[in-house]
Amino acid sequence: MFEVARNPDPASRLPYLVRLPLPGGDVVVKAREPWPRTGTVYCHPAGGWPREAELVERVPVRSCRRRGGAIDLVLERPRERRSQLVFTRVRGRQVIFWQSPRTARAARPGVRVPGRRAGGLGELTILVDTRERYPWRFGRQRAVSTERRALPAGDYAVEAPGGELAAVVERKTLDDLAGSLADGSLSYLLAELAALPRAAVVVEDRYAGVFKLEHVQPGFVADLLGVLAVRYPAVPIVFCDTRPLAQEWAYRYLGAALAAVTPTRE
Repeated sequence: MFEVARNPDPASRLPYLVRLPLPGGDVVVKAREPWPRTGTVYCHPAGGWPREAELVERVPVRSCRRRGGAIDLVLERPRERRSQLVFTRVRGRQVIFWQSPRTARAARPGVRVPGRRAGGLGELTILVDTRERYPWRFGRQRAVSTERRALPAGDYAVEAPGGELAAVVERKTLDDLAGSLADGSLSYLLAELAALPRAAVVVEDRYAGVFKLEHVQPGFVADLLGVLAVRYPAVPIVFCDTRPLAQEWAYRYLGAALAAVTPTRE
């Protein structure tokens, strides 16, 4: 159950306690509001849940999972059911921000390409497969270096703190994608990628180009892509219009994957 109670500490500037039922144990935070309705809610870790809590709200939970530096919460109710608590650090101190889809949209009404480092990490080391010809160099991305290494699958990867691969990206041109679909080799590649913790295929072209390929019946490649998407749902095939955009997407994907498996400093 998701529970909100009044904070019994009269001196606290955060009047609510929120209990999140995570699989590994409940997390309790102090919050300024009982739900992020009009804006992002500031929270702080609480010492625990009081024995005789004055409940404000108690709602069944559909899903509550920690994913990297965030907790995703979905409640069993028709409205105000989705929210996320983001754990981060500001000036060396841990802070928690609680937001909902409504408050996130209000905070970012426009869309722009971010300039921050991928995953909010420091320097990102991307492994490049030794068989990759004319590899991406990530020259426009911030705080990134590359290292040549023989990868078990894919063309680009990042390594988790324990030494295993955290995520892998396979790069494809449109012609290469069509050829590997036609001869069946892409299916075997996706099966291999699906065995890794995280993997994706990024295409340096638009999806519309699938229907403009020469010597291929319209819809043939699209049908095969649909079949593979159903067969291997854990390995998305992403179309990124151009080579620079495909490189940018891979950079952000690999950075996010590494951040998800990198322990946060308390």
